[in-house]
Amino acid sequence: MAFVHAIQDHTGGFDHEALAARDAFHGFGMENAVLVGDEQPGDDARREALLDAAFGRKERFAKTCHRLRDGRMPAQGLSLAARKDGVFFGTLRMWHVDAGGVPALLLGPLAVDATQRSLGIGGLLMDEALERAAAFGHRAVILVGDAPYYTRWGFSRAPMQMLAMPGPVDEARFLGLELQDGALQKAQGLVKPTGAFDLRAHRPRRPVRAVQHAA
Repeated sequence: MAFVHAIQDHTGGFDHEALAARDAFHGFGMENAVLVGDEQPGDDARREALLDAAFGRKERFAKTCHRLRDGRMPAQGLSLAARKDGVFFGTLRMWHVDAGGVPALLLGPLAVDATQRSLGIGGLLMDEALERAAAFGHRAVILVGDAPYYTRWGFSRAPMQMLAMPGPVDEARFLGLELQDGALQKAQGLVKPTGAFDLRAHRPRRPVRAVQHAA
């Protein structure tokens, strides 16, 4: 994790502010440079359109993982975007959860624009997210996804045997990664959301007032 080591401060700890603010530059040659960094306020519409295209709008909101994200804020510093020539084309977020009594992060969704797939962009997003999570002191990450893809980062079924999601999932796709040894050793029970509430999602609607018209 070269990035993690690069931002250690003089005390030997991590400069979290520098880590969150920094954008990671990754190149496939200068003409195809990819920038992986923090989401920006104007990314919402593009991100939602990308996720709809990747997973289907109805389908993605019906996933069990969505129950753990619905109405919650992503973990600070762990909402990432990939850009090329200033164009948003990749997204990855992490979310705070309680994994059977153990604080953890839920990874996902991860999506890359169809025109940019098979170029390793998803891998760049994964590398950046996991490096940041470790540097911020998070101890474990869980996800529901394709094991052949995520095992390259060390995700496996092994630490998840005593955990359950709050809805149906394919157990073979329910994977975990310990960023610190033994982090999930005592994890047992249901995975629950613990992230801060997204006040935008819980904002009360203004009542509709009847308007009287003069006769």
